[in-house]
Amino acid sequence: MVTRKEDFSRWYIQTIQQADLMDYSPVRGCMIFKPNGYEIWEHIQDEFNRKFKAEGIRNAYFPMLIPESFFEKEKDHIEGFSPELPWVTEAAGEKLEERLALRPTSETIIGDAYSRWIQSHRDLPLEINQWANVFRWEMRTLPFLRTSEFLWQEGHTVHATAEEAKERTMRMLKIYEETVEDLLALPVFSGEKTPSERFAGAERTYSIEAMVQDGRSIQAGTSHYMGT
Repeated sequence: MVTRKEDFSRWYIQTIQQADLMDYSPVRGCMIFKPNGYEIWEHIQDEFNRKFKAEGIRNAYFPMLIPESFFEKEKDHIEGFSPELPWVTEAAGEKLEERLALRPTSETIIGDAYSRWIQSHRDLPLEINQWANVFRWEMRTLPFLRTSEFLWQEGHTVHATAEEAKERTMRMLKIYEETVEDLLALPVFSGEKTPSERFAGAERTYSIEAMVQDGRSIQAGTSHYMGT
């Protein structure tokens, strides 16, 4: 067993394996959550769900497969994710007329649904959370920290005014900060990302960052103001 000072990355892998949190998948960059690891995730879900419901936010679920045309409507969005997107091109032995992406995030498909559900200001605010898995075909992976398929929650809200949207953006950032520090006992720094680090298509991106013992930071949660 190596020490943290000798090789931090190897020490990290050995630690999570000895804790029986995960195992490797036969698919490159993917991992298996063993019961010890998945129960941690369940505790995180329970805490977030409690806080979301107190804020009036309800859960829903949207499809994993997203038509390519949805991304083409959002040029900045597809450019931000294009290198990482896995595509489904064939089903039932036949080539699909339109490629389907395994979701990297759900802005486009949720936005399509919201455009039908919102008919006037009386339908606002609309605030929905989703627990899901997402795919980003990462070149370099590390279990729990960066994998090609990972578990997350994503909330998507629509408001009548920019002020309300910005207020919700910052409120969610605070909920992330409180949950990570109080439930997981991880101190974090919160603030705004630089323009080059903004989420694809966002006007502003805010994050909480956790410092790792080898001196690097890990993005532990983000909240985005997407504009109009």
